[in-house]
Amino acid sequence: MKHKIRQLLKQSLDQLVEGGDLELAMLPAQIPVEHPRRAGQGDYASGIALGLARVSGQKPRDLAGKIQAALPAAPFVESTEIAGPGFINFFVAEQALIEVVSEVLDERDKYGTKVIENPHKVLLEYVSANPTGPLHVGHGRGAAFGDTLARLLRSAGHQVDTEYYVNDIGRQMDILGVSVCMRYLELEGQTAIVPQGVYQGMYVRDIAARFKRRHGREIELGEVPRFEVDGGTLDEVVDSLIRQVRDWLGEAQFEMIRSFALADMVEVIRADLEAIGVVHDSWFFESQVTKSGELEEAINDLEKNGFLYRSGGARWFQSSEFGDEKDRVLTRSNGELTYFASDIAYHLNKLRRGHDYVINIWGADHHGYIARMKAAMQAAGENAERLRIYLVQFAALYRGKQKIPMSTRAGEFVSLAELVDEIGQDATRFFYVLRKPDQHLDFDLELAKSVSNENPVYYVQYAHARICSVFRQMSERGIVRSTGRNLPGRAEQVELNLIRRISKFPEVIESAAQALEPHQIAYYLRDLSTDFHSFYNRVRILDGEPPLRDFRLNLIEAVQQVLANGLEILGVSAPETM
Repeated sequence: MKHKIRQLLKQSLDQLVEGGDLELAMLPAQIPVEHPRRAGQGDYASGIALGLARVSGQKPRDLAGKIQAALPAAPFVESTEIAGPGFINFFVAEQALIEVVSEVLDERDKYGTKVIENPHKVLLEYVSANPTGPLHVGHGRGAAFGDTLARLLRSAGHQVDTEYYVNDIGRQMDILGVSVCMRYLELEGQTAIVPQGVYQGMYVRDIAARFKRRHGREIELGEVPRFEVDGGTLDEVVDSLIRQVRDWLGEAQFEMIRSFALADMVEVIRADLEAIGVVHDSWFFESQVTKSGELEEAINDLEKNGFLYRSGGARWFQSSEFGDEKDRVLTRSNGELTYFASDIAYHLNKLRRGHDYVINIWGADHHGYIARMKAAMQAAGENAERLRIYLVQFAALYRGKQKIPMSTRAGEFVSLAELVDEIGQDATRFFYVLRKPDQHLDFDLELAKSVSNENPVYYVQYAHARICSVFRQMSERGIVRSTGRNLPGRAEQVELNLIRRISKFPEVIESAAQALEPHQIAYYLRDLSTDFHSFYNRVRILDGEPPLRDFRLNLIEAVQQVLANGLEILGVSAPETM
């Protein structure tokens, strides 16, 4: 409906241009059409006259009157009025609203979809947690947000590819390898050293046990040395232990343990994600850009374009030339490449695959990384505006008033899998997307498990189940619905409120997709459920005369469909019973 109103205004403005009241260059690319904030001010309102009055030198209300007078007749508009300083309010005809019910029932799961006029090809990377431990509840928010965003964009009409980036090389993987090695020694009855700084959780023991079952016969331990872990900083102790284990096992055996730990951890992460319905289209490993030569090519691009220099034996990228707070090291003085170097190569790889936009979903702790990454893309000759980065605040989990710590290395965390086991996939996903991703989220376990109207996922799902219950009662009572969809007489206000709400679903999808805000869908479903529950409590659906009864059955079936469509975007089930 919003698009129809906008089209009427465009025709009116075109007529005013032809008549000399406006100039074509004055017209905006997008005509504003919104829902009024207060009841009684129409179904839609446009402030187009206020903006055009400033550039045309006319009084807003006078110009609004001209626009109103030039509006072509439309059967879906009952009336218009000029309000306030120059708003044009539109009142939709009741019959046009009622036809929305038939529109939903005809389009079914397609209702509200493909609303974007110029769809894009999008590559969406999200989660991408280091493969050094299972996903915890903090990671889960990025996973739920990313997957819901992908579903939303696809529903709106965009083509979306999703990807998980795996940091499979570097020091962190060496630490994981040493951590598993120490636990493997314990399983072999040997004395192991597990200092602070290596990964401590029970999951490391699980990896070691699986390694022992599959590869125990292939490892030759020989004489286990006495590992020296005293003195120095925490990082120095860990690095010393890595060197000692490498020297003792030999590179081949250490790499066997390290590679197994990586592969095993990736499969654990896949399972964690699948537990909340998240499946990526592809998994991209950091080692791919080193093996393919793209890492060297990326550095060469920056050097060729004059944005690299050497200082103190290291090679630096002049990211400060592009707005970053300081320059960044790409190659350390010892010749080792930084993580930033391989990240640049990966992002260049993404931008050069042919997508219109590349979207990254990062944790809020990566805020300082945005400027340097965009700087690198621009310095390498790419359009940095095609890289869009959104930050997700980590969720805090509470049991009562106790906050649960989230330290992967210390092993003190509640895994995402544990959360799903406790409250289920539906509540997990719904609660994660209830707020904007950049807002702090306290995850209330008790509320998520409660069977009450205060629990938003229960409230929405109960609306869907309630409608299913009505249709079961209809079948049990032998009621046969007619094929006609017309409403006898005028609709009650509670019915019109419900119809107006379902008519807004396509607009909500469009708005949420443009703003990359899946929480708009969750809010909308909650509001739709409120309207339905009010309708259900006011109206006896099955006891009316057949024409009215059948219309109300059609109406709640349309609500049922829209609820199911919205829940599908959120990755939440639409249960038939509760």
